[in-house]
Formats: sequence, C-alpha cells, structure tokens
Amino acid sequence: MALKERITEDMKTAMRAGEKERLATIRLALAAIKQREVDERISLDDGQVLAVLEKMIKQRREAIAQFESGGRPDLVAKETAEITVLQGYLPAQLSEAEIDALIAKAIAATGAASIKDMGKVMAVVKPQAQGRADMGALSARIKQKLG
Repeated sequence: MALKERITEDMKTAMRAGEKERLATIRLALAAIKQREVDERISLDDGQVLAVLEKMIKQRREAIAQFESGGRPDLVAKETAEITVLQGYLPAQLSEAEIDALIAKAIAATGAASIKDMGKVMAVVKPQAQGRADMGALSARIKQKLG
C-alpha cells in the first residue's frame, strides 16, 4: 500500500475512533501533500510524501523551540504530539553506526578529499538516508568527516 493511501486509511480509522488530535494532524499532513500535488500538477510517490512529512516535522521542531523560549508549555505539548503522529509514517531511523557507514562508503565512492566535495557526498548519501535520518545532522557529520 502506498504511503498516501495508508495515511488516508489512518484518517478514516482516527475518525471512527474519535481521536480528534490524531485526526487533525493526519488531515494537516494530507492537506500538505495535496497542496504540493496541486502546485506541481503531479501525483506524489512515497519518496516525495516522505519529504513533505519531514518538512512538517522540521517546522514543528522549530515551533517547539520558539514556544519553549516564549514560555508556552501547552503549545509545546501540542507540537510534540503532532511530531509523534507524523513520525509514525517515517521509516525506521538509521543508527549512528549505520550513518557513519553510509558516509564512509559515499566518501570512498566519490573520492572526496576536502570540504569542497561535500555536495558529491551528499548527493550519494541523501537518497539512502531520506526519511531515515535528520538531513541537517547528516550534513554536519559529513562536514566534520571531510573537514
């Protein structure tokens, strides 16, 4: 079953079960997916749906930082709950060792020697780590290894 179909089925299940918070989050995700499909006039595949979900999670993490500094624990809890629901659709996260192995393999494959070659390494690692690792942290790790 495609990821988008799974999200739609989960929406129906949440509706029947009366899970209002979960339902609201799933509807937000479906709206973001639909918006991108309409904007680009395409039908999203699983990889593109994952990218939309990752973007939503990133937005919520940024919002949490803002709400914490503003002293709004109620909104922090709401955003954290939304992240939990959204992460349920992402594939299993890579471990530290798996990330290091991916980076080492990509550096060897591209022959990267300095920070100037970071783009080549990212181009190799990104498709394999999409949805399974935080791209910001991954980028910092590659920079550290090449630097």
